[in-house]
Amino acid sequence: MNDELKENPEIEAAQEEPLEDYDEVVRSEILDLIRSGRSREDLKTALSDYHDADIAKAFKELTREERQNLYKVLGVPRISEIFAYLEEVEDYFHEIGPEKAADILEEMDADDAVDLLETLPEDFRNQLVRRMDEEAKEDIRLITSYEDDEIGSMMTTNFIVIERGLSVKGAMKELVRQSADNDNIQTIYVIDNNQVFHGAITLPDLIRARAETDLETITSTSYPYVHDREKISETIERLRSYSEDSIPVLDDDQKILGVITANDLVEAVDDEFGEDYAKLAGLTAEEDLKEPLFASVKKRLPWLLILLTLGLVVSTVVGAFEAVVETLPLVIAFQSMILDMAGNSGTQSLAVTIRVLTDESLGGAEKMKFFLKEVRVGLTDGLVLGTAACLIVGVYTMLLKGRPPQIAFMISGCVGVALWVATIIASMLGTTIPMLLKKLKIDPAVASGPLITTINDLVAVVTYYGLAWVLLINVAGIGG
Repeated sequence: MNDELKENPEIEAAQEEPLEDYDEVVRSEILDLIRSGRSREDLKTALSDYHDADIAKAFKELTREERQNLYKVLGVPRISEIFAYLEEVEDYFHEIGPEKAADILEEMDADDAVDLLETLPEDFRNQLVRRMDEEAKEDIRLITSYEDDEIGSMMTTNFIVIERGLSVKGAMKELVRQSADNDNIQTIYVIDNNQVFHGAITLPDLIRARAETDLETITSTSYPYVHDREKISETIERLRSYSEDSIPVLDDDQKILGVITANDLVEAVDDEFGEDYAKLAGLTAEEDLKEPLFASVKKRLPWLLILLTLGLVVSTVVGAFEAVVETLPLVIAFQSMILDMAGNSGTQSLAVTIRVLTDESLGGAEKMKFFLKEVRVGLTDGLVLGTAACLIVGVYTMLLKGRPPQIAFMISGCVGVALWVATIIASMLGTTIPMLLKKLKIDPAVASGPLITTINDLVAVVTYYGLAWVLLINVAGIGG
C-alpha cells in the first residue's frame, strides 16, 4: 500500500484486530476513495494499491452510478480481475452492457469466465458468448466439455509454452511475447516438435541462465502432470504434494491443454472437503444458504429414509430383549449412555479413516497397520470409559437406587464391559466400513456419521442387553 495508507491509524489499529475488522476498514477505505471526488487518474492510482478481492467486496455497496464511473476509471483488464472474485454478476453485466461484458469475459482466465457464465440465465449467457472472440469461445468450449468432477473442468488456458531447442535468448523473447496475453509466467512449459509435453522451466532459472546455457540443462523433464479426464477427488492429494505454482494438464497424446494453478487447487480442496463434510453429515451433496427448500429436502431425505429403516431395526432388536427390561428395568437407564459413546467412538474413527484414505499411495500394509492402531485406540478408550462408567454407575445405583453394593457393582460392571466392547467394535466399524467402500470403488465419505452411528447403535444394543441377559439375569440371578 502507499504511504498514506501505511500511516493511516485506522489501518494500523485494524491490523491488531480480528481479520473481519481489518476487512471492514479496508472496504470502508475503498468506498471513501471512490466517493472522494478525485480525478479519474488519481482514483485509478489510489485503487491500484488495493487487492482485486477487496474491491470486489465493496462492489455491492456502491450505487449503480458509482459502479458505472468505476468501470470507466479502471478499464476492462482490471475490472475483469475484480469480477473473478464476484459470485453474482448478472446485474453488473447488465449495467455494463453485453459488448463490454463480453470483453471482460475475454480478458478473464477461461476457468473463471466459465464459472461466471454458469451463474447467468441461459439466454443471457448465450448472448454474451456469441459476442466473444473465437479464441475465448474455444477455451470455454474446451473447459465446459468436461464433467464437473474431471480435472479438465478446473484448468485454465493461461500459461506459457515454448518449443524445445530454443536458445535462452529465444526463450526469453517468446516469454515476453506470450506474457502480453498470459500472465501465468512463473513456470514455462516446454514441448517438442510434435507438440508433446517435454518438461518445465521455472522463471528464476530462465532469468539466471547465461546466453550460452543449453536450455535443456535447466529443463525439468520429470515435471509432474495430470490428465484431463482424471477425477478431481483422485488427484487432489497428488497435486497438493507437488507444491508447484501450476501443474500441466495433458490429453491422451501427452499434449498440454491447460494448467492447474495453486488457486485452482485451493478451490478444489475446499470443494472436496465441503462435499465430504456434507456426506459425513448424512447429506447427498453440499448445501448453500440460498438453496431452495425442495433442493435441500432432496439432498437430505434419501439418507434419512435409510437411517429410518435402520432405526426400526434397532427398535426391533430392543423389543427382542423385552424380557430383560421386564426382569431388570434398571438397565434401560444406561442404554443411551452406551449407545452415545459407541456412536461417538465410531464417528471419530470414521473421520480419521476418511482423511487417511485420501492418500492414494497408501498400500495394504499401511492400511492394516492403521486398522490395528484404531483397534488399539478403541480398546484403550473403551477400557478407560468402561472403568469410569463402572465406578460412576456403581455408586449411582448404590446411593440413589438403594441397591446393595454387590448388586450395584455387578450391574455397573455389566455396563462397563458393554461400553468397553461396544467402543472396540465401533472403532473397528468406523475403520473397516470406509476401507471396504474404498475397495469397492465407492466414495468412503458416504459412510456418513449418522450411518455409522446407527449401525453402532445396533451393535451396542445387542452387546449391552445380551450381556445383561447372560451375566445379570442368568448367571447372577438379579431381577426386579
